[in-house]
Amino acid sequence: MGFDLFSFIFIIFSWASLLSMKAEAEAEGIKSARLLDLLIRDYTVKSLDRDLRTGIVHTVNLPANFSGIEVDTVRFRCGSLHRYGAQVKEFHLGSGVIVQPCAERVMVVRQNLGYNWSSIYYANYDLSGYQLVSPILGLLAYNADSDLSYGSPFELGILAREKPIKIDFSNITKASNKTGNWPLCASFEGNGKVTLKKQVSPNVCVATKHGHFGLVMESPPPSLPVRKKISRWKLVVGSSVGAALGAFLLGLLLVAMFVKVKKKARMEELVRRAYEEEALQVSMVGHIRARTTPTI
Repeated sequence: MGFDLFSFIFIIFSWASLLSMKAEAEAEGIKSARLLDLLIRDYTVKSLDRDLRTGIVHTVNLPANFSGIEVDTVRFRCGSLHRYGAQVKEFHLGSGVIVQPCAERVMVVRQNLGYNWSSIYYANYDLSGYQLVSPILGLLAYNADSDLSYGSPFELGILAREKPIKIDFSNITKASNKTGNWPLCASFEGNGKVTLKKQVSPNVCVATKHGHFGLVMESPPPSLPVRKKISRWKLVVGSSVGAALGAFLLGLLLVAMFVKVKKKARMEELVRRAYEEEALQVSMVGHIRARTTPTI
């Protein structure tokens, strides 16, 4: 009885955590790449059929608000995956791949975030000077030993020490190799670090462990404004009109200067005459006073 009560409480707690996570995602607009991985994991677990056969790729149907994201999952036995490897859409896992820690079964999840959702990685990683030319592809692994409907699975590690994991972007990239500029392989680490490497072949990258990957190219420098060519007759007409307008303005300036000089000379002449007349009047008045005798 006590065990049943504990299981019931655990289920309620798990669902409450999931609802809280969804509410937080909606509030934040899902700006965290890690939060997006957790939500995709939970929807993947909910969509799984208990009778899903091992080694069969299963397409996960996500809610409408995750439009543009493609998710596939497949179960493997850890020993079988190590011996034979596997192909999961764009990811080719060669023989010798190791899943840690893994007791019996592993659930491999493949993500294609599309171009819209891949923009989250611009906010979570420093891609200064580069632009994505492919959607972000994710390869993650979770334990699949117990009944996953009773809780969220924990993440496992995929290590490819003998043969690296090949990632083929040929069918999803928008980069063209005709220009001679080859994209670089970008590996997005969990600590916020981005590692750039050269391709091993056109649109093919390699990795030694699970994670998220994409193709990037250097951003083109800002283009200078292009000057439009002006036809010859427009240039001739424009030059003629400009010359005529310039001559007209120059004529107005010369006339204005001539009028100003003329007006200034006239004013100087009037002032000179005024001074002469005033001096003459003073002289005449002094002469008359000198010749007149006072009377008693």
